[in-house]
Amino acid sequence: MKILFVHQNFPGQYLHLARHLGASSNNEVIFITQRQDATIPGVKKIIYKPQRVVTRGIHHYLGDTETGILNAQEVARIALDLKASGFVPDVMLGHNGWGEIWYLKDVFPNTPLLGYFEFFYRSQGADVCFDPNEQLTPDTSPRLRTKNVGNLLGLEAADWGQCPTQWQRSLYPLRYQSILSVAHEGIDTQAVAPNHAAHFTIPGTDITLNHGDEVVTYVARNLEPHRGFPSFMRSLPNILQSRPKAHVLIVGGEETSYGPRLPAGETFRQRMLDELGNNIDLKRVHFLSKVPYSTFIKILQISRAHVYLTYPFVLSWSMLEAMSAGCLVIGSRTPPVEEVIQDGINGILVDFFSPNDIAQRVVEALEDAHRHDEIRRNARRTIVDRYDLRTICLPAQLSLVEKLAL
Repeated sequence: MKILFVHQNFPGQYLHLARHLGASSNNEVIFITQRQDATIPGVKKIIYKPQRVVTRGIHHYLGDTETGILNAQEVARIALDLKASGFVPDVMLGHNGWGEIWYLKDVFPNTPLLGYFEFFYRSQGADVCFDPNEQLTPDTSPRLRTKNVGNLLGLEAADWGQCPTQWQRSLYPLRYQSILSVAHEGIDTQAVAPNHAAHFTIPGTDITLNHGDEVVTYVARNLEPHRGFPSFMRSLPNILQSRPKAHVLIVGGEETSYGPRLPAGETFRQRMLDELGNNIDLKRVHFLSKVPYSTFIKILQISRAHVYLTYPFVLSWSMLEAMSAGCLVIGSRTPPVEEVIQDGINGILVDFFSPNDIAQRVVEALEDAHRHDEIRRNARRTIVDRYDLRTICLPAQLSLVEKLAL
């Protein structure tokens, strides 16, 4: 089978699927991307770059749309070259978020296209105005409606779609939900598993933390409000005062992935440090920035309490990986967290905006190392039963590919 993948940040959500398909000598797998580093055996990468930047002074509603068009044009040009060379895929897969799949069917009209649809923007019921301090303006709804131009182009271009969670699927207009299957990309539960022998030495120190120690963990791609970083930081004074032996490990960069960007030179980390001042002991709060995946797993394996907070938005892999590692996840009472975690059964749910609520539940976890053992076991069982890569998610994705390729 000939398979064409498209994702600007290779391999993105297609890591496991591309690796599996590339491992078979019966398949020819090509992956169009902007990312130059990283490789997968059996997968041929083709790098593209938009020919120019977005038009200066363009209407601010249309910046993302023009970015998508520029990406889509370059991908289409590469597709035309592939077609001229004799490569006609049996199936195409691509993330719709950056426009890359919009024109593929114009090059290969008879090849089925499976689009990855992650988030449909809404002025109500999702991330916008989730924070009560954020107010709708006359500009908000028109801006978001226009932002969905790319979603609608992709939905019309694709033969079928994939969403990672039921809640994310539910955000899409009802008329399109019948062509959207829920298929998460999966968690490797063999690689991400509890390890009571795990330990981690904090870089630049002689502090080594072991499984069973009073370790609080927080992980996000970037430290920002969409992932509850301010609420988490505001919970720390109470946690550190109540538990003088506790250490806090914070993983994440200092850029902005979601929501409005800060002025140049400012970060949410520094903002929170300025706000909290001497109320937190920085000898016990460790900012680790971004870490290698193997280090990330060790950090989860020694965690006594893992805090995961999010706006109603895209669900992070890290929450599911934390559950797979046997963590006690103290998560926000927000969708799609509630799609996975049942309060008191396989995790603990807290008020996203309540540092006191977060602190109380973390302190309870630190006070007694075994009080939540059953919840930890249930958390891992949830991931094995519903999100396991090999037995659940990869077969579901392969089934979608095979049905479309027939």
